[in-house]
Amino acid sequence: MPPITPPPAWYPDPENSSLLRWWDGVDWTAHTAPTSSPSVPAPLPATTNGTRRYPWWVIALVLVGVVLLGGVLTRVTPLLLAVAVLGAIGVAVYVFVRGGAPRLNLRSRASGLLALGVALLLMVGSGAASAATGPTSGPSAVSATETPHALVASAPTPTPTPVPTTFEDVEVATSIPFERSTVDDPDRDLGTSEVVTAGANGTKVTTFRVTKVDGKETSRSVIGEAVTVPPVTEVTARGVREQQAAAPAPFVAQEPAAQCDPNYADACVPIASDVDCAGGSGNGPAYVQGPVRVVGSDIYDLDRDGDGIGCDK
Repeated sequence: MPPITPPPAWYPDPENSSLLRWWDGVDWTAHTAPTSSPSVPAPLPATTNGTRRYPWWVIALVLVGVVLLGGVLTRVTPLLLAVAVLGAIGVAVYVFVRGGAPRLNLRSRASGLLALGVALLLMVGSGAASAATGPTSGPSAVSATETPHALVASAPTPTPTPVPTTFEDVEVATSIPFERSTVDDPDRDLGTSEVVTAGANGTKVTTFRVTKVDGKETSRSVIGEAVTVPPVTEVTARGVREQQAAAPAPFVAQEPAAQCDPNYADACVPIASDVDCAGGSGNGPAYVQGPVRVVGSDIYDLDRDGDGIGCDK
């Protein structure tokens, strides 16, 4: 059960026993009177001590409300949030210096902690809202860490230097290997072969679209291909004709070898009744094609000039 508060009346001041202070039924007011007044009500019970206690859930709702207020002010206008935070800090300083602020129902220096708590909760709500929604754009955007210094102008964000991007078409020539084929040639003997058409490589030109960023190649893609020189297929002729067996040579009767006269050399001078030089005026019956060298007796008178060589003219 919450404590029962006394009705509104004059009661001795809890902080100054020589004065009376007006109790409005909820809290002390700023109105005072000397204790020598003719009618003085009964003193305020000591258990109340001039304060009013609230349930814990009421205090929790107030704390949550202050945090939500900080988030709302951050979303709506950060400048108003900065003013509220600075105002709460100013009230706390005033209470600490003057010992209280009766018009704000802050009657002791310890109550200044309440004002600091409000400022802290407002900043907590602002930070939570900024983390949930991310940085906002526009000239009035203030981050959670900048809330206490919202009135200080932030440095301008430098404009990034654009990086040039260029495109270039590049042609690359590559070799096309030639193919090989074999054909049967009935005009060639079986087991033989010959290259009848020499092979030659072809040429293919591929066009690439090259992308460069800041002068450096980052990617390339094929945009076209063309065969500028077609390859030539190598052709080899393979013989398939079977060889026929050769006919046997006809038999020729060999005549017995003629006998040569041993008196002559370098040519065969037959042995006969008479031998004359072929092509001469002699009448044979045997002839010899000179020249012949006389190595013995010139029995056939073939060396007419006596130089040792017969049939030399």
